[in-house]
Amino acid sequence: MIAIVVGILALIAVVLFATGFWSADVKEGSLPDVDVSAKGGEMPAVDLDSKAVVVGTKKTEVEVPVVGVKDNGEK
Repeated sequence: MIAIVVGILALIAVVLFATGFWSADVKEGSLPDVDVSAKGGEMPAVDLDSKAVVVGTKKTEVEVPVVGVKDNGEK
């Protein structure tokens, strides 16, 4: 539905340009002169407050379950 409407509008625009009812007055132009300068190789200044990571060990006793196999009478 939308494609049909867009197609009809495009066809109308082509007819209006072809008959001279609409005209596009295109003049030559040029881009403005721009001076660009940049310094490279400098890192930005950063103020960083970081947290300290403390790594250590401590002794802990862990109860380990006993794992066994039930014997069904075979040797």
